[in-house]
Amino acid sequence: MTTEPLRLAGALALSLGWLGLSFTMWRTHRNSTALDVKGADWLVVHASQTGSAEGLAKRSAELLATGGLAARAVCISALDRDRLASATRVLFIASTYGEGDAPDTAAQFAGRLMAAGLDLSHLHYAVLALGDRNYANYCGFGRALDAWLAQQGATRLFDRIDVDRGDAKALAEWQHHVGRLAGTDDAPDWDAPAYGNWRIVARTLENPGSAGAPLYRVALEPVGGALPEWEAGDLAQVSPPADPGHPREYSIASLPMEGRLELLVRLQRREDGSAGAASGWLCAQAAAADLVRLRLRAHERFRLGANAQRPLVAIGNGSGLAGLRGLLKARIAAGRMDNWLLFGERNQIHDFLLRDELQAWRDGGRLAHLDLAFSRDQAERRYVQDVLRDRADRLREWVERGAAIYVCGSLQGMAGGVHEALQAILGAPRLEQLAAEGRYRRDVY
Repeated sequence: MTTEPLRLAGALALSLGWLGLSFTMWRTHRNSTALDVKGADWLVVHASQTGSAEGLAKRSAELLATGGLAARAVCISALDRDRLASATRVLFIASTYGEGDAPDTAAQFAGRLMAAGLDLSHLHYAVLALGDRNYANYCGFGRALDAWLAQQGATRLFDRIDVDRGDAKALAEWQHHVGRLAGTDDAPDWDAPAYGNWRIVARTLENPGSAGAPLYRVALEPVGGALPEWEAGDLAQVSPPADPGHPREYSIASLPMEGRLELLVRLQRREDGSAGAASGWLCAQAAAADLVRLRLRAHERFRLGANAQRPLVAIGNGSGLAGLRGLLKARIAAGRMDNWLLFGERNQIHDFLLRDELQAWRDGGRLAHLDLAFSRDQAERRYVQDVLRDRADRLREWVERGAAIYVCGSLQGMAGGVHEALQAILGAPRLEQLAAEGRYRRDVY
């Protein structure tokens, strides 16, 4: 259990708020997924937030198929009471979000099915739990899922495997077990893309004098190779020298056409005052000649996709501006000017990140609206969700015009506050519909 009750309460409230959204997503996709699971000997069920669990589920299903088994990878949002009652062999790959919460796609399953008593004595299962030991409730949802299945009488095929930030050894153990189930032991390793060598070519402190932690704009270029391709919304994984087995992920703030990869990195401090392994390396320790081990990862759930032709409402705070900047740059490059950015930070004089660029976009018509919230610039704290409420009429108008809403930044405080404001302005049913249509997306941490 966390030792921060207020933080836990905020996470719980956010999870409950997303429960309704996830139910609508499940209901919308139910018919489209039903055909996928019919006739399958095995289901490989993924509860994914950024796509890692989904990718592993697809690989697991492919491995089972090499042994002649009919296997299907499906989202946990498609797994209702009837399908669970009829399934006999299921592999679960479950991410944990925030402080031990279920991912958005699993909120309906966790809130409804896991709250009920089911007879699962016919079911054989295994759980791969993805998590991060830096959080108090490590692999919280995967552990809870494993315990619940056992309590309902299901039989483990093998013990739960916990994966700390993509640990290769744990993933290899899972692959070994799945290969044995498939009757094969010669499948190729599931090695992630290799890290490449990059160098920092520019590093700028974006908030000098801030009361908050320093935030740097870090630009990198690959060493001895072409710049790889990525899309707005994707992530960069950095393997720091002080902790190479545990990469850190950062939203990419630039586009390949710019010739370099840019990040916005907040310098983190541990309780003893020492710098975070990755943020310390990127923000302070790495010199121009040092190699930065980095690889790219697609973040399908935060790419523009079908929303590329819609008006965009981008909402965020702090280093979340990185992900939103990438999306806005992609839209501007494509000639889309119907962009609205709502952004929050502490003080305007110190924390107006990328001020010149954002104001130039607004003045040049590339941002239709730029609304800012600086929480410490007045006696009463004012946050981005408060600005959103003030612009309620405009938001409703944009949504009626077909706008998509993307949220990026802190899970605690901002994301929950924005969700509550959106519910109050649009109504819960309308917001649920936007989520089901893929028009309400978030990347929060």
